Amino acid sequence: MSHLFQPLTLRGVTLPNRIAVSPMCQYQAKEGVPNDWHQVHLGGLAQGGAGLVFTEAAAVLPEGRISPEDLGLWNMAQAEALAPIVHFIKSQGAVPGIQLAHAGRKASTFSPWRGSGSVPPYAGGWTPVAPSALPFDPVWTVPTALDEPGIIAVIDAFMDAARRALAAGFQVIEVHAAHGYLLHQFLSPLSNHRTDAYGGSFENRTRLVREVVGALRSILPEELPLFVRISATDWVEGGWNLEESVALAKELRALGADLVDTSSGGLSPLQKIVLGPGYQVPFAARIRAEADIATGAVGLITEANQAEQILAVGSADLVLLARELLRNPRWPLQAAQVLGAEVPWPASYARAAKGPVPVR
Repeated sequence: MSHLFQPLTLRGVTLPNRIAVSPMCQYQAKEGVPNDWHQVHLGGLAQGGAGLVFTEAAAVLPEGRISPEDLGLWNMAQAEALAPIVHFIKSQGAVPGIQLAHAGRKASTFSPWRGSGSVPPYAGGWTPVAPSALPFDPVWTVPTALDEPGIIAVIDAFMDAARRALAAGFQVIEVHAAHGYLLHQFLSPLSNHRTDAYGGSFENRTRLVREVVGALRSILPEELPLFVRISATDWVEGGWNLEESVALAKELRALGADLVDTSSGGLSPLQKIVLGPGYQVPFAARIRAEADIATGAVGLITEANQAEQILAVGSADLVLLARELLRNPRWPLQAAQVLGAEVPWPASYARAAKGPVPVR
């Protein structure tokens, strides 16, 4: 049987296959509330055969949104609007997951097709917060450095959002500690210049991530898995690196995290990323081997045989696809045909199951 289409059990949740929809911002929400776009987008991906369907990053506080149009989970109205989407994802045989996030100094930015940089207050923007008063880019808004009560409020907000996610019916929760957003900003010495208990040493810089993960694990039911997305490296000299990621992953495992979703970059405009098919897979492989924790591989994974090989050689336990699923939401169903796996199609689409299959 294909490795890609074997089930994956994490705690009490079993994914029907090893394909996950990576969280992807849609910039379509109003005041953090999902709408018909999210229902169709996420529902279509569930129909397409992915085993795990993540929402886009959901901000735990209004000021934690990447853009004013981002999804949120800081109130129950947002959770109630997500509930029918969750229900439909489950009805298609997929597992619904949500990524909880705070954008930190990268908050209050324009949606990609509306421009770049910080949204000014007169256009609906706000002053972001961060570990230190250092902007992502010199032309971006200078953030306000969080004080200790502000840090505690962030931890509380992650916990409250997780409770709302449970109320909406989500079965997997992921903490977003990657891509230059708030938790990643605390991890990296490039963005964290603090001199208190949250800055300086590795132990201090990882403290907030560990506190958030520990807090969420304490309130999640034992049977539900907790993921953490990290950037394995900043791709900048002197920044967060793979060795630190391995060390952090060991601590996350001890705190009860179940999978490290392994991405990279996003913290600094000075990053120099070496791109290529599956360019982040080696990071997932090393964390899996050295930290003894399940990992997810993501980044320029586009072909069925490529995804199959990642799992077959033990580089990761799960593959996450992003842009390839925007191009082809039925990629998992077609990948099954390429790999000779028998998987059910939605009954209304079954007559198309024997049609042409892309050569990969």
